[in-house]
Amino acid sequence: MSLVLRETLNAFRRAPLLSALSITTIAFSLFVFGLFGLVAVNIRRAIGSVAERVEVVAYLKRGTMLETVAVASADIEAFPEVERVAHVTELEALARARRDLTEFQDIFQDLEVNPLPASLEVRLKPPFRDAAHVAEVARRLRSFTFVDDVRYGRDWVEKLDRLRNIAGAVGAVVGAAFALVAIIIIGTTIRMAVLQRSREIAIMRLVGATDRFIRLPFLLEGLVKGTLGGVLAVGLSLGAWALINSTLIRAAFFSPAQAALGIVAGGLLGLAGSALAVGRHLRSV
Repeated sequence: MSLVLRETLNAFRRAPLLSALSITTIAFSLFVFGLFGLVAVNIRRAIGSVAERVEVVAYLKRGTMLETVAVASADIEAFPEVERVAHVTELEALARARRDLTEFQDIFQDLEVNPLPASLEVRLKPPFRDAAHVAEVARRLRSFTFVDDVRYGRDWVEKLDRLRNIAGAVGAVVGAAFALVAIIIIGTTIRMAVLQRSREIAIMRLVGATDRFIRLPFLLEGLVKGTLGGVLAVGLSLGAWALINSTLIRAAFFSPAQAALGIVAGGLLGLAGSALAVGRHLRSV
């Protein structure tokens, strides 16, 4: 293993300019992939912020006892999909309507009886803010005898589901395309290094070196170059994000885990590209 590490380091020392060019090329190919990742992250977060408003509202029959509501609220909060339950009394509903619907102030002032019912506002946990789970929670709420009606904006939730699915499908397809392009660029870059050392490989073959022994230094070199390129790509993405954030729109950056995953992905793409380039060369000689 020490011999493999020494050969890898020697490859960097023998051709520092080519190594720097390889790392830079890998970095820019991953940077383009990273820019798409930033767009995907922000679209995902935007959809998530919209999904936070998904809730199920159960309107209660008049005269429902507070003790009954309290017991039911505890039962509903025990649902695996439910994040929290808020009880809105009739007076609170009227006060909210007066605050939010200012154009109807004259009508509210002339009211002799409060027409607005009390309700339970049920907020769902992030993994369950889709049409199927919302409909299931609404169905269970309707089974309570004191519930008069249940509303959750079915059409709106279904449109949100479709938007989430479209964004996921487009992200997967475009992401796979960018990853393939990155592998091709990295493979071509590593192949340049392989061709530069083709005489050395031929000599190693003549003295009885196995394909595995020949391949290992190049694989390690691809892994190192890919990792360094990933680090540089994350740095470039950070610079682009800072520029966009200060001049155009407020955007979110990768989380530390996502940035680390990008660096690991760079290393794996470098390894894959190197494996393809070396394997192709060894089959041709």
